Amino acid sequence: MSEGPEPGPEVRLQGVGVSPGIARGVALVHSVDEEEAPSYSIAEQDVPGEITRLKNALAATRAQITESQHRISEAIGAKDAGIFDAHLLVVEDQTLIDEVIRLVREQHRNIEHVYQQVANGYARTLSEIDDPYLRERALDIHDVTRRVLRNLLGKSPRTLATAEHPHVLVAADLTPSDTAQMNRSLVLGFVTDSGSRTSHTAIMARSLDLPAVVGLHVATERIATGDTLLIDGYTGQVFIRPSEQTLYEYGEIEVRKTRVEQELTHLRETASNTKDGRHIVLSANIELPEDVENVAASGAEGIGLYRTEFFFLNKATLPDEEEQFENYARVAAAVKPHPVIIRTLDIGGDKLAQGLDVPPELNPFLGWRAIRLCLERTDLFKQQLRAILRASALGGVRLMYPMISGLTELRRANALLEECRAELRAEGKPFAEEMEVGAMIEVPSAALTADHLAAEVDFFSIGTNDLIQYTIAVDRLNDRIGHLYEPTHPAILRMIRSVADAAHARGKWVGVCGEMAGEVSFTPLLIGLGVDELSVGAALVPPVKRAIQSVSSFECRVLAEEALRGEDPAEILARCTSLARDHYPELFE
Repeated sequence: MSEGPEPGPEVRLQGVGVSPGIARGVALVHSVDEEEAPSYSIAEQDVPGEITRLKNALAATRAQITESQHRISEAIGAKDAGIFDAHLLVVEDQTLIDEVIRLVREQHRNIEHVYQQVANGYARTLSEIDDPYLRERALDIHDVTRRVLRNLLGKSPRTLATAEHPHVLVAADLTPSDTAQMNRSLVLGFVTDSGSRTSHTAIMARSLDLPAVVGLHVATERIATGDTLLIDGYTGQVFIRPSEQTLYEYGEIEVRKTRVEQELTHLRETASNTKDGRHIVLSANIELPEDVENVAASGAEGIGLYRTEFFFLNKATLPDEEEQFENYARVAAAVKPHPVIIRTLDIGGDKLAQGLDVPPELNPFLGWRAIRLCLERTDLFKQQLRAILRASALGGVRLMYPMISGLTELRRANALLEECRAELRAEGKPFAEEMEVGAMIEVPSAALTADHLAAEVDFFSIGTNDLIQYTIAVDRLNDRIGHLYEPTHPAILRMIRSVADAAHARGKWVGVCGEMAGEVSFTPLLIGLGVDELSVGAALVPPVKRAIQSVSSFECRVLAEEALRGEDPAEILARCTSLARDHYPELFE
């Protein structure tokens, strides 16, 4: 291994911290040489042989992925090995395979060239969708494509850079294939150029309990193998050649963080009550049934948001009623006696092209998605409604519609729900007649007409991520305008207050399930604005519970009234942060 460059001054890079913790070690930079398929003409009689070569390469790729999945399953559990399911779906994607075979027959070009062109086109389409989860799935296609091409070219599988000593792994990005190969006992943490909180790097780092920073853009350019690194998975900072002062400061920080995390584990069985006794329901968000075990471990009061679209995305074909029923019933049984809020499908036609045969849209975030899709594809929607209703027989199941923009959509959805109730009664299938039904408030038109909607639902859940994007007209994932994404914008705060007031006027409750709910700086503000429930990632339940227990509802109301009178989002944020730091400074250390 290289000794690395000569020592130089400390360099600080800022990325996104996706797995908490602090690590110090020597950098090992992993570079990837992209496979470039040769391109040449083939004769008509060679086409069957090319197709056979593709089938053999796909079979070899499937075997390699299955082996990697088995390795990960043995090391850290079957749940985390499940991330390879997406790779297996790519290998078995009949739409992609059929397109490759069709083009080989039409163009008489070699199979490697055509496969690379088609697969890269699929990946490019996904990478342009305004959804971080689906953009990450483009990486799945790239990883599988590299595997298939190496098998077609007769090359051995690509190997991960290795070292015989502890190190921080630095890469443009890390795929599941990479993490399956690494010696986990020697990797201290991950640093990548790309990635987000939903990237495989983030998922694996959290599963392995390793600090990770992603989205640095220039990490592989600025860091050389042999550099000493210090990475902060809490704040997203990476220090190249950290100074003695930085090392000392982080030594102190690490001691304090460890102590706070140990203290927070004792909150599991305590109630999320403010100092003056107001109870705030604290729930957890999940994406797949396997996440339920984390809900119980966190001390959450059930599930405040079950994103069912992830169950659909991980299927080669759309799940039918029975499959969905078993899925929802399993989750409901696992969280009893606490409730689970099941959100109906929040996905766009472009994201289910294989299942729905719908061409991509220019702006899917404003297009045919969520409740709009479901109200047109009533066959798909009613299957899900029936499955949720049947699961409600176990008790504790609530249903929630996404992206409601007005009363007409809500009434149409409720009418279909009533049709499903009538069908199940006629069939003698049990369900909870009084199952609670709610609506997500994430579109400004819904927030402004919440008084109308409140009459026809049992609760609201505010999706702050989309509400902020749609209200301020800003893509929060766009670096050039990311500074405009301001949760403390006066318009957002007024909407949250008006939605809470509209719900309470009808005797209904209101929750928040967006990222604001998990930010402890905003906990007192949201309580003061009238929010009754917060739903966050399971890992965030303990710190949010500490925040709730550290303030009084009176202090929260005072803060909210000041914020509602404010004009400058930055000043409002400063007030919120100041109060939070005064009451639970240990969460900011």
